[in-house]
Amino acid sequence: MSHGALIPCLLAISLVAVAARQAGAADVPPRSVDFLQNAPNIVLILLDDVGFGDASTFGGVARTPAMDRLAAQGLRYNNFHTASLCSPTRAALLTGRNHHQAGFGRIPEMADAFPGYDSVWKENTASIAAVLRGHGYSTAAIGKWHNTPVWEIGPAGPFDRWPTGLGFEYFYGFMGGEDSHWEPALLYRGITAVEADARSDQGYHLTTDLTDDAIQWVRTHDSLTPERPYFLYFATGATHSPHHVPNEWIDPYRGRFDQGWDELREETFARQRELGVIPADARLTERPEGLPAWDSLSADHKRLFARQMEVYAGFLAHTDHEVGRLLKAVQQGPRGDNTLILYIVGDNGASGMGGLEGTDADLPVSARLQRIDELGGPLHMNMYAAGWAWSAASPFQGVKGIASHFGGLRNPLIVAWPGRIKDQGGLRSQFTHVNDVAATLYEAAGIRMPEVVGGVRQLPLEGMSFLPSFDDPEAAEGHRVQYFEMWGNRAIYKDGWVAAARHDPAWNAGGWANAGAATHPEASGGRWELFDVSRDFSQAHDLAAQHPEKLKELQQLFDAEARRNNVYPLAASESFEKIFDAVPSIAKGRREFTFHAGTPRVPVWSGPDIGRSPSYRITAEVRVPDEGARGVILAWGGRFEGLVLYVENDHLVFENNSGRTRETIRSNIPMPEGASVITYEYVPDDARQKRTSWYGRRPGTGRLYIDGRTVGSARVTQSTYYFGSIGIGRGSGSPVSAAFDVPSAFTGTIEKVTVTL
Repeated sequence: MSHGALIPCLLAISLVAVAARQAGAADVPPRSVDFLQNAPNIVLILLDDVGFGDASTFGGVARTPAMDRLAAQGLRYNNFHTASLCSPTRAALLTGRNHHQAGFGRIPEMADAFPGYDSVWKENTASIAAVLRGHGYSTAAIGKWHNTPVWEIGPAGPFDRWPTGLGFEYFYGFMGGEDSHWEPALLYRGITAVEADARSDQGYHLTTDLTDDAIQWVRTHDSLTPERPYFLYFATGATHSPHHVPNEWIDPYRGRFDQGWDELREETFARQRELGVIPADARLTERPEGLPAWDSLSADHKRLFARQMEVYAGFLAHTDHEVGRLLKAVQQGPRGDNTLILYIVGDNGASGMGGLEGTDADLPVSARLQRIDELGGPLHMNMYAAGWAWSAASPFQGVKGIASHFGGLRNPLIVAWPGRIKDQGGLRSQFTHVNDVAATLYEAAGIRMPEVVGGVRQLPLEGMSFLPSFDDPEAAEGHRVQYFEMWGNRAIYKDGWVAAARHDPAWNAGGWANAGAATHPEASGGRWELFDVSRDFSQAHDLAAQHPEKLKELQQLFDAEARRNNVYPLAASESFEKIFDAVPSIAKGRREFTFHAGTPRVPVWSGPDIGRSPSYRITAEVRVPDEGARGVILAWGGRFEGLVLYVENDHLVFENNSGRTRETIRSNIPMPEGASVITYEYVPDDARQKRTSWYGRRPGTGRLYIDGRTVGSARVTQSTYYFGSIGIGRGSGSPVSAAFDVPSAFTGTIEKVTVTL
């Protein structure tokens, strides 16, 4: 062997040995160099909040040419299912188990103490990344990560349930369910908080940034270790709210949705039939009770709602464009033909969480129309009305969060593997589930799921490999039984039959307003329906009355699966505020918090909960130099909601942004030179007053003090301040106040900042 050939060989062997040691020496045997060279690269792409009928590849209006090209190279799957919500789907996807088994019956922000809902990733459900890394793969996660307990997201950790603690060697993205795509506040590289490297007015966009980073990671890997396969998990924050996209992507859709959601749904249905992505005998299901007909809306509402959908369509088109850039870089690499790509078009159905009118619905439509052209830009956390989500679910019932019907569960999947799949452009209709992906990837890589990972004996995989369908369009379904559950909405699939119960008949924000009518196994929790989905693609014909014995059989099967997978108790019917009260927090039970200059950015979820404290006080010990000082002392939240204490023109300023109003208190004297103690104090009008909801706002009085002397006061409206981060001595993400930009670091000295509840 030549010296030049020996070096990469030795490098590959050493990399595998290191990976095996990291995974646990007895868990995974070192793999041969031949394995490393022949195993495929794996790219797993996951979009967010996309409906089955949104993308043009599956009959929608939003143009998705990258998706089209990949489908032409590989296969389209039209019977692929998710868990109906983001974190649960991602847990099932990345572990190959059911989402309750991994601890993600809900999102981490709504965790409780039950093992199926605690959002604590179980050690006996190792991730795909951990397994593949143990077999010599490089691993990276780039994009949205919403599977770490919220009380562990912060500069103090712990970090073992962050991506880099769960098998990914590299992570860049945001930690949480959503972030501004123009001014992200929750970006991390590894476990280190970072800021975007440009502003929105300089052309920054989060999806583009994530794509650039993914391309750079792939190219770096291919430059240095082309003989080693990689696993890249690329999960965009798009098209989750806020719907943020450059105007040039919105403009092509102007006027395209003036016909409204009823007619759009019928148009989509016709295109789906023409494309063959639904059977010819599929039926378009009816508009649900409580969702208004388009023709019943006022002209002003139609204008506003049509614009919302124009923005969303542009957002999806832009997202597909960025995915296309990544795919081009991947397929131009040295293993381009030996790269297995899975493009999952949504982690659940389209989202109805904008409610019947979209965001800002508590403002008059006339006020919303005045800023209609700002939608999609950095000034608004905009989201469309729920009618568009229902339309995007064509031909199904339900939307995101409704785990009983396919509108919340069924998402398109495209699989391409140029060197392996011969039936290019083919369609596959076998029942598949997101938990099948892990088993499929392991079989494609030529490995078995190890019994032990990291010294922990593993639960068996729940998913089944659908690799046989790559070659055979008539391959038998390996996945024959699957339960679904979210907020008490539930279903069970078995051999072509589905029994489903949606407990909440009202149209609301994704069915969550009355979430959890059923609280224990014996509760009826809504009327059960029965569908023969082997003949009824869209769940349009309820057969419960005709086949009561089949329904009873499936109900009993659901109960057995629910008990086996830690599904019970079903989501309780408490208010969101009670749910949030139950979520663990490092701040729980503490009344006082002291931060020092240089403290890294802290997510608001990990800090003191001033939003729901009856009253609070912020005290800062600062030093102003002889030439004066300016800048942020404490920033909490950002553009859409928050508060900030800063110095401007030698005066102390407090600004409160409740999301609807901005109140400012400016000191009536300048800041003194040298050391001083400054204080902001909030006192509500009635400390016993309860919020009308978990995000409600409470009026009160705010006062500013310098060295104990009152220097300003005003009426303020306390909010929850749940979005964004806490910055000491600087702002991050987006500015709370229009008076400054981020970071606007304080030019004096901060000794400490104390928050007292």
